[in-house]
Amino acid sequence: MPYAEGRTFYDADSHIMETRNWMLPYADPGIRERLAPLYLGGAGRMVDDALEAIEGRRASNAAAADAEKNLMTAKGWMALGAFDSTERSRALDLLGFDRQLVFTTFAPTHFWSRGSFDVGNFEADVLYGGTRAHNRAIADFCGNDKRMIGVGFVPLDVPELAIREVDEAIKLGCGAIHIPSIPPRQTSPVHPDYHGFWARLQDAGVPFVLHVGGGGKQLLDAFHNNGKPPVTDFLGGGENIRSKDLMVIHYMPEMFLSCMVLDGLFEEFPRLKGGCIEQGGMWVVPWLRRLDIAQETFKRSEPALKLPMRASDYVRRNLRFTPFSTEPVGWMIENAGEELFLFSSDYPHIEGGRNPIKRFEESMAAISEAKKERFYSGNFADLMGMGT
Repeated sequence: MPYAEGRTFYDADSHIMETRNWMLPYADPGIRERLAPLYLGGAGRMVDDALEAIEGRRASNAAAADAEKNLMTAKGWMALGAFDSTERSRALDLLGFDRQLVFTTFAPTHFWSRGSFDVGNFEADVLYGGTRAHNRAIADFCGNDKRMIGVGFVPLDVPELAIREVDEAIKLGCGAIHIPSIPPRQTSPVHPDYHGFWARLQDAGVPFVLHVGGGGKQLLDAFHNNGKPPVTDFLGGGENIRSKDLMVIHYMPEMFLSCMVLDGLFEEFPRLKGGCIEQGGMWVVPWLRRLDIAQETFKRSEPALKLPMRASDYVRRNLRFTPFSTEPVGWMIENAGEELFLFSSDYPHIEGGRNPIKRFEESMAAISEAKKERFYSGNFADLMGMGT
């Protein structure tokens, strides 16, 4: 009996847990040796144990059965299918998800960081050579199971190279494109230099997605210098999300998407779809109202705000969001709309929890079945252009 049953489930957020050399075979000669070592932070000590564990599962039916039994409790590298595509297909059988977006976790650290935006550190051939290797790797991982939709990664730093790599990612079979939510090279993402990029995605029916980590560090380190003992994240280090990080996790995507809406990008590209993944959804409720207030307040002095539609209506038409399982999703649907939110498991990350569906169901006790269907599958199908 699968974990999820009784309806169609489309999972808008899952991950590969890369081993140290997972991506490197996909890099071209001349780029491979110039890529940075994979940055795993405090979690790196778990990789060797996971490699030993998977060999044990391959050699022992009992060990494999034990891994399946612990499907929702074993997390990170120790999870079933964390970094092996054949195992991942088996995990999907047991999860019961009909489609699943698959992101990498650490792979972009080989070639992209917030530092890549500093002119002195910028090497375009390494940035985009790493980009292509990443997208080859994720496409290969997902290529033998139609339930897995590989998410490519394309930074916008150099518009013509970003266009080249988004074309290549689509050819490889990537079904969505993760872009960093930091303004590229001190330029707004709505600048005409990037219109070719957005046009490619619109014409291909491939959505862009923003994801946690793509906006760099958002909480100043000074706020952790509070005279109290240091705290850790779920993995035992300090690189991941802690309580105060959670409070600001949506700031960068909120700014990024606000600019796209208010500067008319979705009027220019009405069929362009986007998702905001693993950055919460409760903030969307007041954000919709603030967008409309900003549009109405400043349209006299900012002609670009004189759009045919209300700002919030572009959000409803073009954007989708994944709530955390700890958020009041029922309240969010009732106050913001049934068309905005997506189910996600974050498998196999620990942040997804051991029973996300139970938590979502508890928060949607008063929500109609039709609205639940939109949350669990319909809004994902709309984002991905499925059945259109």
